[in-house]
Amino acid sequence: MVQKGQIGVTTDNIFPIIKKFLYSDQEIFLREIVSNAVDATQKIKTLSDRGEFKGELGNLSVHVAIDKDNKTLTISDRGIGMSAEEVDKYINQIALSSANEFLDKYKDDANAIIGHFGLGFYSSFMVSKQVEIISKSYKDEPAVKWTCDGSPEFTMETVEKESRGTDIVLHIDDEYSEYLDKGRVESLLNKYCKFLPVPIVFGKKQEWKEDKYVDTDEDNVINDVNPLWRRQPSALKDEDYLNFYRDLYPMSITEEPMFWIHLNVDYPFNLTGVLYFPKVKSNIDLQRNKIQLYSNQVFVTDSVEGIVPEFLTLLHGVIDSPDIPLNVSRSYLQSDNNVKKISNHITKKVADKLEELFKKDRTQFEEKWDSLKMFVQYGMLTEERFNDRASKFSLLKNVDGKSFTFDEYKTLVESSQTDKNGDIIYLYCSNTQEQYSHIEAAKEKGYDVLQLDGQLDVHWVGLLEQKLEKTRFVRVDSDIIDHIIQKEDIKEVELTEEQKESLTETVKAQMPVIEKTEFGVDFKSLGENSKPIQITQNEFSRRMKEMAAMQQQMAFYGEMPDTYQVVLNVQHPLINELIEASKEKDKEALLSETTSSGKLKHIVDLALLSNGMLKGEALSNFVKRSFDMI
Repeated sequence: MVQKGQIGVTTDNIFPIIKKFLYSDQEIFLREIVSNAVDATQKIKTLSDRGEFKGELGNLSVHVAIDKDNKTLTISDRGIGMSAEEVDKYINQIALSSANEFLDKYKDDANAIIGHFGLGFYSSFMVSKQVEIISKSYKDEPAVKWTCDGSPEFTMETVEKESRGTDIVLHIDDEYSEYLDKGRVESLLNKYCKFLPVPIVFGKKQEWKEDKYVDTDEDNVINDVNPLWRRQPSALKDEDYLNFYRDLYPMSITEEPMFWIHLNVDYPFNLTGVLYFPKVKSNIDLQRNKIQLYSNQVFVTDSVEGIVPEFLTLLHGVIDSPDIPLNVSRSYLQSDNNVKKISNHITKKVADKLEELFKKDRTQFEEKWDSLKMFVQYGMLTEERFNDRASKFSLLKNVDGKSFTFDEYKTLVESSQTDKNGDIIYLYCSNTQEQYSHIEAAKEKGYDVLQLDGQLDVHWVGLLEQKLEKTRFVRVDSDIIDHIIQKEDIKEVELTEEQKESLTETVKAQMPVIEKTEFGVDFKSLGENSKPIQITQNEFSRRMKEMAAMQQQMAFYGEMPDTYQVVLNVQHPLINELIEASKEKDKEALLSETTSSGKLKHIVDLALLSNGMLKGEALSNFVKRSFDMI
């Protein structure tokens, strides 16, 4: 007898579905149907373990099959099955969930139950013009066939079926014929079902024979039912972790990870997983979203930004927790309390691991610091809790390749690099070659210079200036070294405004035209033995421009020109000659004389050259002039 009816969809029972099960992508249907099959299989195993099912379990694999001729995709299991009454209850009355009831009854033994059977099932209608359920209950009741075309109407009838379990037959809509393609389906199974706890069989394994691939007799099992993160760390070797890493990222990862963390928590929440620390040297965006998020071995997402702290998106690996909802939007996940607890725990474990490595083998930690630095800095900049922990093992590295903790470096430079206001000045460079002359000038004074040339360094020093008391970071080329670390009041330069104006125009006339670059002129007393001309770049404006390159909201600073100061040492004999000449000649005469002599042009070019700013035609002219002078 064929029963006809309408699916019980009311405002009372459809609301939980809308709230909890929001599908953002049609391909998710395959995950849902296969997960339901695994769920049903886990149930029969639980009943067998408890002695409530005494029959033979037999082969419990879930099978996925394509029939291109009939345009069907079928997912079959030998799980718990359903009677006609259960189909009516769990499929026709959408608000009910058999998994919830099952968990209530067998909560001590049903940890492996994946989902909510009957709810995810309806995702199949996103790609199907008709769906059939053919199911036989383990209770040995008559098998039932349920058919629906996506409207509220359905038919249900008694049919013959040899073994218990359920076949879900999807009659794929012509618009979605891609889901009848073997390669497409296999890629989805690998994406969503690669680590499900029950074997998933998709066709037969193939071998190359007579110039083509042919099927063998062996089932093609696409998943690993006992993935590495579910195993005990004590039973695993380094090679096991490395092999799993290669398996996770067969195409995109070229370098092996530096080390890893095996997560295994069962209270106050459930969490397993393995997180790998990759070598992160540049370009944060390319490194993100390599963490795969699972719920009881069912793939949820590989876009974890906003679910875990931002800096953890630079890690690679797997996080698995049944406490993470399976079928919800990212915004829901971000506000979920369990997700927040898990996120905080992972942050703590990461900090613990880094601190342990630092204390256990500092030499090795220092060797890995260049690859770890960006990750640690990103964490310190975006996560206050991590920042507090990371301050214990973060390193500052100087131009000589020596590494120091924050406390160690303060001890090193405090006595020599404290200015007249009591501020400790941390000198740094971003390019040892371009800023070489400034580094050497600092070293001649007995000062130490840090090397900060990373993508996040300019943001990091801003954070450290807030955290480290009476400390300023100043790039070594931002001013004359005696003025960066000012020990006493600076002697006033005795020039009239007219002289300054005349000399400024004279010097500016010798400067090359560089796009988006402006030069100012300043006068300082630096001693007879210091260079006649030095070129510096203001710390604040340069830092703002560098930060603007990474922060959209600071784009205004990025459009501003680079501003440099050409500093004339009024105590140097060459500059003194220029000053004396300015007293006797008007501006035009002074400019004409200095241009014809070439002396001023040459020392200006030397200053540009020492800053890596003399290029192209200007450099060629300088070289020719140098030979002529010789």
